[in-house]
Amino acid sequence: MTDARLIDGNAFSARLRDTIATHVQTLRDEHHVVPGLAVVLVGEDPASQVYVRTKHKRTVETGMKSFEHKLPADTPEREVLTLIEGLNDDPEVHGILVQLPLPGHIDSQKVIEAIDPAKDVDGFHPVNVGRLSAGLDAMVPCTPLGSLMLLKDVLGKLDGLDAVVVGRSNIVGKPMAQLLIKESCTVTVAHSRTRDLPDVVRRADIVVAAVGRPEMIRGDWLKPGCTVIDVGINRIEAADGTKKLVGDVNFAEAVKVAGAITPVPGGVGPMTIACLLRNTLVACARQHRLPVPPV
Repeated sequence: MTDARLIDGNAFSARLRDTIATHVQTLRDEHHVVPGLAVVLVGEDPASQVYVRTKHKRTVETGMKSFEHKLPADTPEREVLTLIEGLNDDPEVHGILVQLPLPGHIDSQKVIEAIDPAKDVDGFHPVNVGRLSAGLDAMVPCTPLGSLMLLKDVLGKLDGLDAVVVGRSNIVGKPMAQLLIKESCTVTVAHSRTRDLPDVVRRADIVVAAVGRPEMIRGDWLKPGCTVIDVGINRIEAADGTKKLVGDVNFAEAVKVAGAITPVPGGVGPMTIACLLRNTLVACARQHRLPVPPV
């Protein structure tokens, strides 16, 4: 059997950003509206800082307005909530993203719930969570949305396929399951405590790994020819002492069994920011009561 097809998230996300940029230009030219994304960063977490810089760069590249709010780690919770209130009321801001994790003295859930659901481009507000669960139009969390786009690009229609989502987080696992149900998949949500987990995974035509454990899912857990979406990003020590990024799937084993698989890095990761821009574009169109671009 030949090695699995590699699902190139870098290439797909670049095409998606180009499409978004075209729609942004149309909004600007025909309706004199420019989508705006506000990012709030509290503290100096190095990984978050890198992520925010990348978001800013990609936002500007697609022709959108980027509003960055960087606050010290000791900023009081009330000050963060007041900032969000102001962004909710700002007509130039169509999307609001608060970079997680927040410092320990700030209640993340309270902050998420303070965001106007129409501007919640992360899709974490309970209103959007509920709407997604009910099969209604909602802001969809970016990583599951990007994962679904990659799956549909590889497989076309997903009707009737057996999908196993390994992981039950609010950010990836649960919304991923909802999206797959909407696509008429038969969905099992498994996790680290699932009994006979390898047997559960082995039934799947689609495996979405989002459990947060390095290389936990082995090649012999997989049905030959299945499609694997590896959401995990884990930094581990390589044999030579350097650090390397790996997913939640043992790639070297899985690539010999799967039909298609996302690498780490270069798979799902680039899709997350592209889908954030997509959500900002959609939010802008909805707020101005304009047709939602087909992205």
